[in-house]
Amino acid sequence: MSLKYLPKIQDPSDLKNFSKDELHELCQELREYIIDVITETGGHLAPTLGVVELTIALHYIFDAPEDKIIWDVGHQGYVHKLLTGRFDRFPTIRQYKGLSGFLKRSESEYDVFGAGHASTSISAAFGVAKARDLQGKNHRVIAVIGDGAMTGGLAFEGINNAGHGDTQILVILNDNEMSISPNVGAISTYFTRLISNPIYNRIRNEIWNLSGKLPMAKKITRTFLKKVEESLKSLIVPGILFDELGFRYFGPINGHDLDEVTHTLKNIKDISTPVLLHVLTKKGKGMHVAEEDPVKYHGVSPNGGGPNKVEPDPGNESFPAPSFQSVFGSLACEVSRNRTDTVCITAAMREGTGLVPFAEEFPGRFYDVGIAEGHAVTFSGGLATQGIRPIIAIYSTFLQRAYDHLVHDVATQKLPVIFCMDRAGIVGEDGATHHGVLDIAYLRCVQDLIVTAPKNGNEFRHLLYTGLNQAEFPFTIRYPKGSSIQFEELGQAELLPIGSWEVLKTGADVVLLCVGPLVFHALDSSKIMKENGINCEVVNCRFIKPMDNGYLQNILKKFKYVITIEEGVVTGGFGDGVASWLLERGFNGKLKRLGLPDKFVEHGTRDQLLQLHGLDREGITTAIQELIPEVTPSLDI
Repeated sequence: MSLKYLPKIQDPSDLKNFSKDELHELCQELREYIIDVITETGGHLAPTLGVVELTIALHYIFDAPEDKIIWDVGHQGYVHKLLTGRFDRFPTIRQYKGLSGFLKRSESEYDVFGAGHASTSISAAFGVAKARDLQGKNHRVIAVIGDGAMTGGLAFEGINNAGHGDTQILVILNDNEMSISPNVGAISTYFTRLISNPIYNRIRNEIWNLSGKLPMAKKITRTFLKKVEESLKSLIVPGILFDELGFRYFGPINGHDLDEVTHTLKNIKDISTPVLLHVLTKKGKGMHVAEEDPVKYHGVSPNGGGPNKVEPDPGNESFPAPSFQSVFGSLACEVSRNRTDTVCITAAMREGTGLVPFAEEFPGRFYDVGIAEGHAVTFSGGLATQGIRPIIAIYSTFLQRAYDHLVHDVATQKLPVIFCMDRAGIVGEDGATHHGVLDIAYLRCVQDLIVTAPKNGNEFRHLLYTGLNQAEFPFTIRYPKGSSIQFEELGQAELLPIGSWEVLKTGADVVLLCVGPLVFHALDSSKIMKENGINCEVVNCRFIKPMDNGYLQNILKKFKYVITIEEGVVTGGFGDGVASWLLERGFNGKLKRLGLPDKFVEHGTRDQLLQLHGLDREGITTAIQELIPEVTPSLDI
């Protein structure tokens, strides 16, 4: 496509030379360019299209990077990237060594605060604002937060604190859930223009200050003035809650009316107390199919692929299998048809976790609590105390936000909640904030908690039924983003002895202890090694905690070489548990831990990152070569 304005923007200050007509043309140009690039490379599409005018207005009115604009999550940050010197690199977004799909401090001085999890912007912005005050500076601080992120408790903790901070901070509530409703009409627009007008605010402040000089009637007069303004607002705008929390509320305004947004921002930018501007936008604006189905087009796969694209099956590429997410949705329905005591809970991830079929079939037993992971876990604990069997579907990386709730509200009380941890391991293009690589380490240390990982979809069924069959302990099941390898829709459940491992291939030279689907890469590696005279034993360590002590005892007698393989950090992970157990019992052989390093893994495709960190077939083969001196390092793999 032919671009007239976008390539010329080197930094946001260039926008200040644009006329109104040129800014409107730039909006259209941005939408067309983003649609072209993101449908080709993949990424967050509908949220980005919804904030084109808002982003242009912010950079037109404010002076970044001196003024600090802080975005929540980063799904809305693509336009911001394009206006802050990253146009040339934009086609690399979410690709290995390319631009991050989120805001990232190391990527640009314009990215004030990085975030991949929602609800953080207000708290972060208040911290930035107080730092400004402490340093005697006077720049402006702006936080942009979506209405979905406002379901998170952290957002209200931030508002509660910032509203009583008596310092400049502007929170922009980007509300894309509702349509452009009737209250974005002449009266509402007029009222917002009135109360945001500098003359109105000057008169208001002068009357306020004058009332303070009245010796007897100060309190009465100020109370009366405040109540008059609040009464007017409550009649016309829904902002009384924010006013009570200490924020001056403006809006709602049409977030796609560029002139109205810039006019309002210009009027309120210098108010020295906390302000909240309510902006109504539409996800997917400018792309008809995305407007009609913003959930489907929230994020798209490369080359127009859908959100549920299935990756190739490691070790079994000819066997088509549904994703682990789809398997979970199927199993949740299967289980709940057979027992009436089960419910499913998720934190704003119904589609992402595969629970759409469950929500449709069992609407009275499905709970989406919004972006409130801590509440989801404690809520499940409350259900469990009354004999209900809650199944929580939650991304591994998001469960981090509910760690205290898991420990204090579930584990210490030994409540039999089932945690199905989606996206455990490398997730790919979303990068460091979304890789689910910490859960093995942070769950292993929690007392009275069972931690498991299925090798495929069929074993997922076995583990889910095993977890529900016991009521003594909380039970976790971790599984990656990608193919379930094998799943029989009408298969039969098998109750597994808790703590039991499965020997998939016997051998005498080296034992490969594997967690989850990586066991199939290990099986492929064992075939290569067999051709070179090394006989590998491959074990499916489906129970990460408790471990199979009986099998570990056997290792002491049988093996000199041990390799542990896990899709998580090695620090504190499964391999550490195995190494500690063996060391304490006198193991005098060699042990190598394969996993992810003690640094944050960047974004890239899942296959690229597994290869980079030695967790594919070739990486495992190389590790065996390095561990066993009898194997020549020049072995062709």
